[in-house]
Amino acid sequence: MTDVRPPRATTQTRDTRSGLQAPVLDIVIPVYNEETDLGPGVRRLHANLTGTFPYPFRITVADNASTDATLDVARTLAAELPEVAVLHVAEKGRGGALRAAWTASDAAVLAYTDVDLSTDLAALLPLVAPLLTGHSDLAIGTRLSDGARVVRGAKREWLSRSYNLLLRGTLAAHFSDAQCGFKAIRKDVADQVLPLVRDTGFFFDTELLVLAQRAGLRIHEVPVDWVDDADSRVDILPTAVADLRGIARLVEGAITGRPSLTALRAQFGRGSLPLPIPGVPRGLPRQLARFAIVGVLSTLAYLALYAVLRPDTGAQAANLAALLITAVGNTAVNRRLTFGVRGRAHAVRHQFQGLLLFVLGLGMTSGSLAVLNQVSQHPTRVLEMGVLVVANLAATLARFVLMRGWVFRAAH
Repeated sequence: MTDVRPPRATTQTRDTRSGLQAPVLDIVIPVYNEETDLGPGVRRLHANLTGTFPYPFRITVADNASTDATLDVARTLAAELPEVAVLHVAEKGRGGALRAAWTASDAAVLAYTDVDLSTDLAALLPLVAPLLTGHSDLAIGTRLSDGARVVRGAKREWLSRSYNLLLRGTLAAHFSDAQCGFKAIRKDVADQVLPLVRDTGFFFDTELLVLAQRAGLRIHEVPVDWVDDADSRVDILPTAVADLRGIARLVEGAITGRPSLTALRAQFGRGSLPLPIPGVPRGLPRQLARFAIVGVLSTLAYLALYAVLRPDTGAQAANLAALLITAVGNTAVNRRLTFGVRGRAHAVRHQFQGLLLFVLGLGMTSGSLAVLNQVSQHPTRVLEMGVLVVANLAATLARFVLMRGWVFRAAH
């Protein structure tokens, strides 16, 4: 075995096998403290590729700062199986490991899968085939589209669907499953997109896909069979916080135009597709601005109605009536102004969905009043109004995300 070190030798090292034909596919397994699962996973993947994949391949184990015997296990596998290579990255982070492995690879198509092989490997050839032909630029496995068969708990299913709904509402994501650990990308595309991706953790996948979509690249989706790993090492709360920060950064980038994707779009000869419905606002910034205007006016109308009704009906009843009236008006105005939907088609359905969002807003604002009354027995009217303003703003943000990603999804 020879040891080839890339420029940042203090950060990462790569072990390769000499004398092998350059692979068509390099499938990376990013690992952190996986000494138990790594051996069975790599051997299973190697056997599958040997028996079913018709082109030369490589399996690269990308160890990112493991503190157990993972790196030793990986090197043992590389000595045993000629198609296995090892990359060691000193910093922890799945995204950083993938970036390092894909950047150093000489394969035409780059892919990755999780070490537990939760995705059925029968989907591997359909995943990479559109990239080998040049039809698509990236490919992702999806657990959330028709044809996928998924075995996992209700909690993880809810989290996954909520996260992808959030992406559709805030970042106009057209792909269905950002975090499925089963993706592939052409090497020439990766060389241009990877330098633009800043995240080195679990948000790496989402950022890569969002930037590719904004650049007009073609993303192919493959429904997969998925069995969840009960021993997953993902820490949900810190990952969720990091994802929210990443989403906020990409929203800011959409507004400011950073990073610039003009050169990438020009190089691959694909611009954004024209919007299918005339009059629909072009992109998130304009929708956010219009929704904000409608939201401010709705909030003012809500507060005015609440102030009028409060003396005679009590706090909860006034909140209910004011929120209901403004919710109906808010849905109607946003339908036409923000999301460009005109005519009577689906108007009743949109209002019904808007009322479901009203129930969400009612729960948030009524809950805030209930908490306030628990904390303070006799809150001042100013404090009461202030709490309602904050709760209403939070409900408004949730309403925008759900309107864009659910109610008026077809419009954009």
